[in-house]
Amino acid sequence: MKENFLDLRGVACPMNFVKTKLYMDKIPAGTVIEVLLDDGEPIESVSASISEEGHEIVQSEQQIEGYYCLLIRKNGA
Repeated sequence: MKENFLDLRGVACPMNFVKTKLYMDKIPAGTVIEVLLDDGEPIESVSASISEEGHEIVQSEQQIEGYYCLLIRKNGA
């Protein structure tokens, strides 16, 4: 299993953001995590909420299969 990896495909909003936030709370500042999210509301709401929390969206890329791979860097706070 990958380190700093969350597969949240199939997880409904807002639980996908809650799970991402809880994971982010446990890692040191500067760490980058990879999060897999479904298209539509999940990628939109998690991206917006993570940015509002002050974290950096390093990359957001749609995969051929239709889901998104999101790379998030934890802020220094």
